Formats: sequence, structure tokens, C-alpha cells
Amino acid sequence: MKITGVELRRIAMPLVAPFRTSFGTATERDALLVRVVTPEAEGWGECVAMSDPLYSPEYVDGAADVLRRFLIPALPAHLDAHRVNHALRPFKGHPMAKAALETAALDAQLRIGGQSMGSFLGATADRVPCGVSVGIMNSLPELLDTVEDYITQGYLRIKLKIEPGWDVAPVRAVRERFGPDLLLQVDANAAYTLTDAPHLAKLDDFDLLLIEQPLANDDLVQHAQLAKRLTTPLCLDESIDSAAHAAAAITLGSCSIINVKPGRVGGYLESRRIHDLARAHGVALWCGGMLETGIGRAANLALAAMPGFTLPGDTSASRRYYATDITTPFELSDGHLDVPTTPGIGIDPISDLLDEVTTSTEWIAL
Repeated sequence: MKITGVELRRIAMPLVAPFRTSFGTATERDALLVRVVTPEAEGWGECVAMSDPLYSPEYVDGAADVLRRFLIPALPAHLDAHRVNHALRPFKGHPMAKAALETAALDAQLRIGGQSMGSFLGATADRVPCGVSVGIMNSLPELLDTVEDYITQGYLRIKLKIEPGWDVAPVRAVRERFGPDLLLQVDANAAYTLTDAPHLAKLDDFDLLLIEQPLANDDLVQHAQLAKRLTTPLCLDESIDSAAHAAAAITLGSCSIINVKPGRVGGYLESRRIHDLARAHGVALWCGGMLETGIGRAANLALAAMPGFTLPGDTSASRRYYATDITTPFELSDGHLDVPTTPGIGIDPISDLLDEVTTSTEWIAL
């Protein structure tokens, strides 16, 4: 199973509506796809880095550069995802670039072996419950209409993006409009500081599933202090970029829930390590989203089907973000998405659709 080459493919996918968070507004998904080619099969991975280094230090141009200059040349001669993981470890940082390359290699390996991603990871479910992430809106009526539409579509959990000035009022409005049975959580994307603890404590009145990443990503200690001052469980996202950081957060009491994003932690092998660690310590997990196309969404569904993922994730249907995806679209059924069962990630890009959104390609022979 010799790797003959790697393709880097840049695509531009318009979003069905602007998606606003505390760190910016996205109207288009500028994404990098990685294709690993062997004589027997090819595999796909999606780099979830954003155009600008706002969610994390990584950005798409930088990811393409580090893949081209360092990561791809370091690949082992023969295809094995664990060996790929080991070969990439000496390079500091760049987990999203590493995850895309490792996933493409793993996809090709599993296709050759006839094994699905879910089977490889240890998935125990054939479908996963789905939540949806709702961006910051211009008004409360707009927010309520949007949430109502997602509930009508069948989503089982609503996540509201929040920031200072857009937090208590929208949460109160949604809770009052849709009642106590709605699974509701919020995500701050590190927009607050510990001095905001008294204000964040006001969210305790609304019976939220969790508050996600309220403080800075590099401050586990203050998250632990904040956790003691709130009754709502704290969930960490940006703070957890490895199993080692997950262990530290659990030890410090910085969170009781972890949002696992494979791109953020360096791939699905590291995601599985975090799963095993969290499950051993009774920490709940859910699978986050990064506006993935069907390529990334398929792999995330396999991860979300593992037994430790007990909360609905952000694995939304394709049309949540894209009018036309580059793969066969994932459709919601009774609030769930089916986990692909065919070898590898279980889905392929549709050539004509992929070509329509491709902005550049680069072939790197090995």
C-alpha cells in the first residue's frame, strides 16, 4: 500500500446564510480538501481551518503551506494511519492540517481493508442525534423565527452563540417561547473573562445543558474557578487540543463536558484517545462542527456514534449550511443522521459538484 501522491484541493462553498459568532461572521466556507492516492484506493480528508486565524491560530493558507512543505514530505512510504500519526508528531502545532492528512490516509487504508470508519473507531450506534448551532442574530424576533424553523425540521438540541450584550436576553426569549423541555445550550467562543462570572451566573436560571468555552482557550485554571461559581455545567472546546489537555482539564475540574472536534485535536486517532479518557472519568462528550462539507461530516458521524458521545452534537444536515453539498447530502430523519457503513468514511465527492466549487488544485508526487 504505497502512497503515490497527495492532492491539495481548495474549494469555496457559499453558506445558505451568514453565520455570526463572537469572533466574526462567515458567508463562505473557504476549505482545503486532502486526497491521498495509492494504487489500490484513494482517501479524502477535510481541513477545517478557517480563512483567518480567529477560532484558532490555524488558517487555510497556512495549513496548505505546512502540508506542502513539511507534513506531506514526512509521510511514511507505505500507508498506515498510525505510522502517519507518528511521522507528523515532531512538527509542532498545526492539528487541523495534520488531521486532514491523517484522515485522508485512514480513509484510503480502510477502503482497501473493507472496513468502515465507524467500525474502526468502535462506534456502537447506527445513527446519531443531531443538534444545530444558531449564530448571533440582529434581533430577538429573527432569532426566535430561526430557532422555530430548526425545531420544525426536527433538531433535538439548540445551541445559541453568545457574546457580551447578546446572552441573557436571547436565552430567556428562547426558553420562554419554546418551554422547559427544549434541550438548550450556549457557546461563547471565549468571549468572556472571569470578572463576568456574576453575569454568566444569570444563565443558571434557564436550565441549560451547558455553557461552552466561556473563557480564554489557554486558561484552564480560571475555567475551574468559574465552574465552582455556576450551577450550569461547563463544556470546553478551544481549550482541548489533545488528550493531554483533556486530562489536565478533568484533573483541575475545568469542565464536566468536552466538545470533541477532530480537526482541533489533530485527527480521529487523538479523538478516540480523548473519548476513552473522558469515558473512564465520567465526562460527557459531544461532537462539534466546523461548517464541514459532506467529507468532514461523514467522518464526524462515525465519531459521534461512539458510546461516550452521549449528547447531541453539531452534526447537522447538509442543508443547514449548504444549498448544494459536494457529496450526496445528509438528510435529517426524526432528529438523527445515519452513520455511513461502507468502507472508509463512507462517502465520495461528486465530481461535477466538486469541480464547480474548486478554486485550485495541487498534486504532490511521492
